[in-house]
Amino acid sequence: MPSPHSAIGTSVFYPERSRGATGSAIVGFGMYIPNNRITVEEIAKHWGRDPKEIISGLGVKEKSVAGPDEDSFTLAFEAGRQAIDTAGIRSSEISAIFTGSESHPYAVKPTSGMLAAALDLHPFSFCADLEFACKAGTAGLQIVDAFVRSGQITYGMAVGTDKAQAKPGDALEYTAAAGAAAIVVGSDTSEHAFCRIEHTISFTTDTPDFWRTADAPYPAHAGRFTGEPGYFLHVRQALTGILSVTKTKLSAIDHVVLHMPNAKFPGKIAREFRISKEQMQAGFIVPHIGNTYSACSLLGLVHVLKEAKKGQKILLVSYGSGAGADAFLLSMLRDAPALPPDTRPLHYLSYGEYRRNTDKSAVS
Repeated sequence: MPSPHSAIGTSVFYPERSRGATGSAIVGFGMYIPNNRITVEEIAKHWGRDPKEIISGLGVKEKSVAGPDEDSFTLAFEAGRQAIDTAGIRSSEISAIFTGSESHPYAVKPTSGMLAAALDLHPFSFCADLEFACKAGTAGLQIVDAFVRSGQITYGMAVGTDKAQAKPGDALEYTAAAGAAAIVVGSDTSEHAFCRIEHTISFTTDTPDFWRTADAPYPAHAGRFTGEPGYFLHVRQALTGILSVTKTKLSAIDHVVLHMPNAKFPGKIAREFRISKEQMQAGFIVPHIGNTYSACSLLGLVHVLKEAKKGQKILLVSYGSGAGADAFLLSMLRDAPALPPDTRPLHYLSYGEYRRNTDKSAVS
């Protein structure tokens, strides 16, 4: 079949559609985390704070930092390309892409459209950018899941990507990080399927715990209010809800991924629900990369998929300020394909280097 892009301007091959409703499954996954890091200790020392107190309070030791030539589009491109490679399909077979981010490069110009072109997806694609704080990536996964189940598409991609902003000196500066994750979804009967999406639900309220107005360079937040009634209420409700509607016990779950704004919040939920360290271990990545916002939960999922074995069950609960939570129950049909090793050395920045990187690439 010729590339669909080769005929643009004359006639374009329309993508094949699935026929009838079907189940859905993850068929490909990818991630990209910049190799720049800054330690919490370095930030704390700049502001004359006690590093041990900050690290103890957040449970985060360091975070990823985008380079001056990286933005949420370039991060997403790298993750998307890896996801297509692991799926083992032609990029032109993908006919939907939804990109969640709080830091889209343009206020008016779709990141999803740019990705569809750069990744050589089918030009007859459903494309849209999403914003729902840190759960925009999982919102995209829900949309792609629904498109596949309805038979509208054969393959679709969901992306969570962010180059998180934080006002200098604000508490968010210790954790706001950069990264991207991409998930390719297809039918659960596809030869490429390895992780079935069993069920998903959402719980949403109007809770103003975190926000950024259109003309503000940095987000604002309501301090401790972001815990209760923000994160904890919504994650509890979504977690309880998904277990209830699927009639699943937590003891039957092998891997749990909770949104990680820091290490303390998911740790508290884990203690409340008696989720073990073994269940949390594979996807608990926040201590060494920070909170990658829209990519955070999906990056946790990617790390779990790398480790999960055939027959194991995965519970994913994301959270987005404003506020809402998405929950997914997934089951491994077989071991996932291996991701290529990341051989890049980590580069640790001074606070001055960090600010120069951040200032050059900040969203305005």
